[in-house]
Amino acid sequence: MSAAPDKWRPSLGLVIFAVLATVAVLPLVGLFFFRLYDNQLIRQTQAELIAQSRVLATIYAQEVAARLDGGLTLGAEVPPGVLPDPGDQVTPIRPALDLTANDLLRRRPDALPASRPAQAAYVDIGARLTPIIRETQKVTLAGFRILDPQGVVIAGRQEVGQSLAHVEEVADALRGQYRATLRNRVPDKPPPPIYSFSRGLGVHVFSAMPVIVNNRVAGVIYTTRTPSNIFDHLYQERAKFVLAGLAVILGTILIGLVFSRTITLPMRELIDRAARIGRGDRDAFHPLKHYGTREFAQLSHSFLGMAEQLARRSDYIATFSAHLTHELKSPLTSIKGAAELLQDSVQGKAGSLTPAEQNTFIANILSDTQRLEAMVQRLRELARAESLPQNERTELAPVVADLKSRFPASSIDASGSLDRAIGMSSEKALIVLSHLADNAVRHKAGTIRLEAVDARTTLLVTVSNDGEPISAPNRDRIFDAFFTTRRDQGGTGMGLAIARAVMASHGGSIRLKPTDQGAAFELQFPVA
Repeated sequence: MSAAPDKWRPSLGLVIFAVLATVAVLPLVGLFFFRLYDNQLIRQTQAELIAQSRVLATIYAQEVAARLDGGLTLGAEVPPGVLPDPGDQVTPIRPALDLTANDLLRRRPDALPASRPAQAAYVDIGARLTPIIRETQKVTLAGFRILDPQGVVIAGRQEVGQSLAHVEEVADALRGQYRATLRNRVPDKPPPPIYSFSRGLGVHVFSAMPVIVNNRVAGVIYTTRTPSNIFDHLYQERAKFVLAGLAVILGTILIGLVFSRTITLPMRELIDRAARIGRGDRDAFHPLKHYGTREFAQLSHSFLGMAEQLARRSDYIATFSAHLTHELKSPLTSIKGAAELLQDSVQGKAGSLTPAEQNTFIANILSDTQRLEAMVQRLRELARAESLPQNERTELAPVVADLKSRFPASSIDASGSLDRAIGMSSEKALIVLSHLADNAVRHKAGTIRLEAVDARTTLLVTVSNDGEPISAPNRDRIFDAFFTTRRDQGGTGMGLAIARAVMASHGGSIRLKPTDQGAAFELQFPVA
């Protein structure tokens, strides 16, 4: 397997630091969105001016209506479609100023001298409403001007008697249409640096509310006010914002500690374990001190389990190779020696073998060859036994029938849940039972008994015989590869090792049971 390309990759610590830094900086990034908050404050201010202007417009309209019989002159007629339907119970004026859309005009033009003075009746109305607007200004901090139908100021702190008809929003109101605008407060000076964050610092909201009497414009309620300052608001709430900042810092630290404990520390420990395992340290297979998360615990268990299994496999291969070398060395040495003696005899050298001796050596060669063939066959069976199962399934009843046909001279009795399907092929199940039966026959067993018990997730099969018992010193070694007590009779010592390998590769097991007579084995077959 080729190594991963050697390129720069961020460390886990760097990634976590970047995440934490992003979380900590998010409140600062919010400063660039002050304009949205400013816009909300501006619309709130406009809504307040609409409500205040509407109250004054109603009072003003009543004063005008009471003086119409005295020859009071109204203004322009309101165009069709401008006024709401009289039948509507609710006709709200929605705040629509939008600072983000750059609806910002220059400073309001100065008042101009009126082309003709306001009528005396309008001046009288302005005088009556002046105390009201002054008291209102004390609370709302808004600027109020009341204009007659020609745009002349008839009430207000300043510009009384002058005309504002040339101002855009006033001109629209004199035609019967409500209009509100945003205007710069200080247009002749460069804006302060913080202006780029909050444009709401240098603007005025102007609202021109037409007063309609008999479908004609009777005047305009012209109001203005500076929107709430977001920075003043922040300063007033500075204690809360300091607490919020501390909460952000503490939250960031807490997130860092959680990341460190649940991800960084377990991962570093797992990396250290991998390095120790690579150096051959067998003490590195014990569980980690802390896993952090469920997924990391599963990863650690899987990794350490795989590493431990590979280590056992490596040890098994090393031991197996040593045993195999030893087992092959004896017959090969015997074959080589006999062949050399036979070669010398054929060449007529001194001390040639007699025909009887030649036959003896040839018989030894054939015997050792048969032993090697038997060993090769067992090695093939062991290789097949350790292969992973692939959707295998069978019942023990037909396997037992094949076992009886393979050992016709032995009495084989079977009982129990033989029709329970197991997760193993009939070929491999027959290999296991055949090795057990073969060992029993070679140890002078006359009867072999199989008893199957269904244990839900496994099928427990007890295989017992009445042959020679296994001695106490050999009980712990019978499953070792190449261990045999019948080496002089051609035994390879591979039968029980193959049986155990087959059972283990399919998730089952085999063990020797204590018994007073013969030998008994308990097999746990996985059910299909």
